[in-house]
Amino acid sequence: MQKKEEKVIPKHRDKIEALDNLSLGISMVAAIAIGFGIGYGLKALFEIDWLLWLGLFWGIAAAGLNVYKAYKRAQKAYEGMEDDPRYAYRAKHGDRKYDDDED
Repeated sequence: MQKKEEKVIPKHRDKIEALDNLSLGISMVAAIAIGFGIGYGLKALFEIDWLLWLGLFWGIAAAGLNVYKAYKRAQKAYEGMEDDPRYAYRAKHGDRKYDDDED
């Protein structure tokens, strides 16, 4: 008989995931700064003022893309929680303890 293969979870996986989530804020600032730098460089090179705003828009769009990717990654990580017995009742029936507004 074959044993079911168990997933091997790396020892420091939680710490790496936490650092990945913390880096989201840094990557947003970096994306906007790089976009601004590219826009400023293009403005100085071609002497067209709107290229600065175009670079800034690219940076903001890149920051938004980073947030979207982080959201999708988090959604995928918590996808199977409704099957977990600890959370199955709340996933199916909701949290009635906090839904009642009987003040």
